[in-house]
Amino acid sequence: MSEKSKQAALDFIANEKQFHLGFLPTEQSNPLSRDLDKRFAGSVEDGVRCLQNVDRVEVLAMAQKVFASKQFASLVETGTKVLKAGHKICFSGCGATGRLSILLECMWRRAAAENAALAPYADQVFSIMTGGDYALVRSVEFFEDYQTFGRRQVQELNLSAGDMLVAITEGGETSSVLGTVFECLDRGVNSFLMFNNPADVLAAHLERSRKAIEDPRVTVLDLSCGPMALAGSTRMQATTSEQLVAGGALEAIACGLMGQAAPDYAADFGKLLSKLEAAAAVISAFIMLEASIYQKQGYMTYFADDYLLDIFTDTTERSPTFMLPPFRKSGDTASAVPWAFVKNPLYPAAEVWKRSMKRPLRCLEWTPADYEALGAPDAVKNNPPAIRAAELLRFEIGNEASSERHSTGKDAAVLLGFADAANRGELKAKFDAFAAAFAERKTLTFDGPGDYSILTDTADTPLSLMRHMAVKLVLNTVSTGVMVVLGRVSGNWMSFVDCTNKKLIDRATRLISELGNMDYQSACIKLYEAMEEQEKLTGEKPSLVQQVLKSLK
Repeated sequence: MSEKSKQAALDFIANEKQFHLGFLPTEQSNPLSRDLDKRFAGSVEDGVRCLQNVDRVEVLAMAQKVFASKQFASLVETGTKVLKAGHKICFSGCGATGRLSILLECMWRRAAAENAALAPYADQVFSIMTGGDYALVRSVEFFEDYQTFGRRQVQELNLSAGDMLVAITEGGETSSVLGTVFECLDRGVNSFLMFNNPADVLAAHLERSRKAIEDPRVTVLDLSCGPMALAGSTRMQATTSEQLVAGGALEAIACGLMGQAAPDYAADFGKLLSKLEAAAAVISAFIMLEASIYQKQGYMTYFADDYLLDIFTDTTERSPTFMLPPFRKSGDTASAVPWAFVKNPLYPAAEVWKRSMKRPLRCLEWTPADYEALGAPDAVKNNPPAIRAAELLRFEIGNEASSERHSTGKDAAVLLGFADAANRGELKAKFDAFAAAFAERKTLTFDGPGDYSILTDTADTPLSLMRHMAVKLVLNTVSTGVMVVLGRVSGNWMSFVDCTNKKLIDRATRLISELGNMDYQSACIKLYEAMEEQEKLTGEKPSLVQQVLKSLK
């Protein structure tokens, strides 16, 4: 046993208790999906239904309660008043909820561009993503540990009295997101906080959460819906519920401004779940297609226009969740080629961002002096992350040539979208031209003909909320199912997990403890030993959890 590893583990156990989160339901194993790997091994369709069942049993019940609550009514009422008074609504989040925050802003901007009644309010909805827009494409994991980072992003957006913040943190404890809350309270901003663990549990265990939850100036929306179908993967049920509720509030505000009644979101969500359950066989077939591409060491490239950002919210999260190579920039030949990528075949990358965001890029241009002032660790101050706008533009997500995406001769191109898209004819033609070089060329179509066709019957609403929900639910199911088929899930735990921040170190420790049948301290020491060994390696890193479990066997 390395003394260095032992001391590092004991220090984490003794001094980082704020990141020991096993008591939170969102970090636990869901009994409804505990045998997820066995269900998929028996039948992929059975595995898909297992995942879908968690949404029906737990997210739908939560939605029915929250949509009828006074807190949700206050969210809609306050948001409407804020916009009418000429002030700003800002969503803030980190990781999956940060990508959701960007998506909500862009859904609003698109609706305002297409509807005269919303046009006067087009530039009044904003988002704060921990790490800036760059993190939409590639995770900036360690930023979440610092409240000062969230505070700084509020300052840069210049939120002030009369504005409104909707802070979204799946676990209710993400430091950077809580930092946006505390900064907004200092500035007199109307503050709402949305999370997926019981408020009383958070307040009892975590001081930073208690401080926000018990502040009378904060309106709390407790969206508790139990453990995730994939243990700890809050990109799933937690972010689904947050997209449903936050998106429902934003669309209800739009409906009010347009002089029409808002839909019954809980009922519509229930109908959507039924439609997707009826499509389980189609979703299963697509899972097998994507899994087969990776099994042959091929690459998958999704092509889209209207729902490009929705695909990013899933594909970007696959990298830290399952230890897959992240998206890489043009000119980078040292990093591994990402298994999945996303492109819009209609426009160059800079134009894709402009059309998708409906606003200029909002990346962080921080200097070493900024990181020094924010209390960042030495490693960050001495080597600031490359997350400026110029770096984001290096990802070739547009119609740039992409020979590496079809370099193996076993690669797939998939066009994803709803059948009635206004530019479907041009989009399909451009896709066909791009896809000609790929071994597999498929369409994943909602509400229309395609190689994989999924019927949703979603209503035409101002922000197309249920359509975005459909894309999210299908992609979450697909990406999770693919990883189960490829053996990267044990039980319902993601045993390929990257320890890039303190929360993930705790999660990996608990996973080793449960699957390795040992106490937390012993598991933590084993993990730190594996981390020390991994520092000596070059190239693609193995899963630390898998490495430890294998050594125990």
